[in-house]
Amino acid sequence: MSAYAALTGAGFRAQVRDKATLFFTFAFPLLFLVVFGLIFRGQEVEETGRPYISYIAPGVMSWGVANAAVFGVAFTLMQWRRDDLLRLIRMTPTRLPAVLASRYVLALAVGAVQAVVFVAVAMLPLFGLELDVRWPLALPVLVLGITAFLTIGVVIGSYADTPEAVAAIANFLMVPMAFLSGSFLPLDMMPSWLRTVSRVLPLRYLNDAVSAALSGRGGLDDIAIGCGGLLVFTVVFGALALRTFRWSNKA
Repeated sequence: MSAYAALTGAGFRAQVRDKATLFFTFAFPLLFLVVFGLIFRGQEVEETGRPYISYIAPGVMSWGVANAAVFGVAFTLMQWRRDDLLRLIRMTPTRLPAVLASRYVLALAVGAVQAVVFVAVAMLPLFGLELDVRWPLALPVLVLGITAFLTIGVVIGSYADTPEAVAAIANFLMVPMAFLSGSFLPLDMMPSWLRTVSRVLPLRYLNDAVSAALSGRGGLDDIAIGCGGLLVFTVVFGALALRTFRWSNKA
């Protein structure tokens, strides 16, 4: 068995056996969808006349997928480095790309399951999300989004030395970003200056592109801009991740 296959298998088993991880990965983001979906059920955004669910469902799903990508790799790298597992892996023929690729494949699998569950729940008659004919374009957008946020998670996991530090840094980034990027409240309701500020946040590009693909709230240019923004963030944080990655706390 290759090192990549072994790491991927071990990561999968750890993921499915940890009930807390399963809850916060799948059930916790769904709670936001259910709560906001029920609160704004049947209502429309006054500024655009579009139903709230067309904003909330893609936004909360994007936040949930991004959150899982960041926390999943950040906690794993921190724990492996703290327990000296990364140092032991480094002593084998295994190289860094194999380590990161194993986490990447798991993040894509988790994101795919999250997306299917979110869309299925949002399409229930209780919430009433209607998919646009361009919904398949959400798939490459989600792949780019997971890639971008995975690189952010690698930076956090390489910098933080304790679980508390990982949680603090990741939440400091992801919670405000959810509100400022339109995951929980439509950006159309926010002041123009705040919409401008949100342009420096990767989640804004993921939200816009996923919303345009799933609910038709935007055109192909919105999807293209979203993908382009995510690619830029992937390059920037990917370069930063390579510079900050540590095999051991002693190095």
